[in-house]
Amino acid sequence: MKKSRFSEEQITKILAESNAGLSTAEICRKYGVSSNTFYKWKAKYGGMGGSEVRRMKEMEAKIERLERIVAKQAVELQAAEEIIKGKW
Repeated sequence: MKKSRFSEEQITKILAESNAGLSTAEICRKYGVSSNTFYKWKAKYGGMGGSEVRRMKEMEAKIERLERIVAKQAVELQAAEEIIKGKW
């Protein structure tokens, strides 16, 4: 996945400008992003502050790590079941 030019904190500041009254077209022109990107940001980060975004990223990283652990355990469990059944 392509890395964004803007950090999450910068994105929340850009969205705050929108809430302050600047039009979407002006903001997109100012920062060089498409309106589609702006609306995706708004859907993902709308109403969040910088600390909330950091917390969300930490939680996503933790969930990803736990999902990898569960997947690894599922594979090990499946292998153990096959050994028990004598398919090995």
